[in-house]
Formats: sequence, structure tokens, C-alpha cells
Amino acid sequence: MTNDVYITPEGLETVKEELKLLTTVRRPAIVAKIKAAREFGDLSENFEYHAAKNEQGMMEARINEIESIIKNHVLLERKAPTGVVDMGSTVRFSEDGADEEIYRIVGPVEADPKAGRVSYESAIGKALIGHRVGEEVEIKTPNGTYSVRIVGIE
Repeated sequence: MTNDVYITPEGLETVKEELKLLTTVRRPAIVAKIKAAREFGDLSENFEYHAAKNEQGMMEARINEIESIIKNHVLLERKAPTGVVDMGSTVRFSEDGADEEIYRIVGPVEADPKAGRVSYESAIGKALIGHRVGEEVEIKTPNGTYSVRIVGIE
């Protein structure tokens, strides 16, 4: 099994910035919270101490996750237009003459449909990959299927 993490250059830069923030700002702040909470006395009944330790654990898990992303990343570079939807492509499509929707096909790490980024592992990502402008594509979801027509690929 591969540990490759597919990510766009912009997504990689975003996770690097998040890692820097967590390690240089958040980590020292949580250490200070834990130190201050210890000074309240009995740790067995000290809510502030336990809350700070919990926060520290979640933050350290996120740091480990980001470090793994950075270590195992494979960049999804923008390729010369081929006319075929692929990872890294930005796709415009419409469903039954409705308004156009635009999504970039990215790796699961940076997928955020509300921001216009869908994973190549998602139903819509899987369905669009390999198709061309003008093609009708059937998208199968747990709630049923629907068709879209690809209007443009960038």
C-alpha cells in the first residue's frame, strides 16, 4: 500500500503554513496553559489542566498528520491542456441546463467542496476523470445518480 499524499502546490504551501503556526505559536501557548493550570493545585480535579492536556494531544496529532503529508506528498501540477479531466484539472459542468459549477480535482487532504475543491476519490471526482468537454457524465452517489455535461476544462 502506498503512502503517497496527492496535493496541489497551493495545498502544500497551506499545510506548511499551518505547521509553522502550530509549532511556533500554538505549541508554546498550550505549554504555558498547562504550566499555569498545574499551579492551581490538585491535578486530579483540575479541569483547566485536563482541558489543556486534551488540546495539546489534539494539536500534536495534527502536527504529526501534517508532517506525514509533507513527507509523503506528490504534487498535482497543472499540466498543459489535454482536453481530458485529470487530477489537478479545474472542471466546469452543468446539470440539466442549471447554472455552471466549477470544481478543481485535488487530493483528499485538501478537498473542500464549499471552496470548489473535490477529491479525485469522491463520487464526482471519479466520474469526471477521463472525460472530455461536451461529454455527459453519470455521477453515482449513495443517494442516487445524476448526469452532468462537462462545459470546460482548465
